[in-house]
Amino acid sequence: MKAVVQRVKKTVLRVDGELISEIPFGLTVFLGVTDGDGEEQVDYLMKKIANLRIFEDKNGKMNLSVLDVGGEVLLVSQFTLYGDTSRGNRPSFTLAARPEVAEPLYEYAVKALSAYGITVKKGVFGADMKIEQLNDGPVTILMESK
Repeated sequence: MKAVVQRVKKTVLRVDGELISEIPFGLTVFLGVTDGDGEEQVDYLMKKIANLRIFEDKNGKMNLSVLDVGGEVLLVSQFTLYGDTSRGNRPSFTLAARPEVAEPLYEYAVKALSAYGITVKKGVFGADMKIEQLNDGPVTILMESK
């Protein structure tokens, strides 16, 4: 399982022009699932994300988590994180889990992250989403489960 975590001032997600989700500040998290991933990998990553200290404290040091600052999380499923470009110029997505495996784990991730007391907004699994975000910093962290 892979996650791209971005500190944001604001994120807006639309599908077919319709507003689906919006967060005022916090984290936008793009989540990719591969075969063999399960609840253990989700639990590991969601705990790390909830406690990831990438917000600045009063001294300007990245020392606070999304929990500490009262931010929200927009969690977006993104199979393209498992795009393999090692051969040719067209990515292969064979490492990405099939939707029937990935979607339940994505939904589980929403619940697991919410259990920390974080407001979690969602994308629409499998949809063509349009995402506008104002990155803060920018701060972007790549994470993988064990």
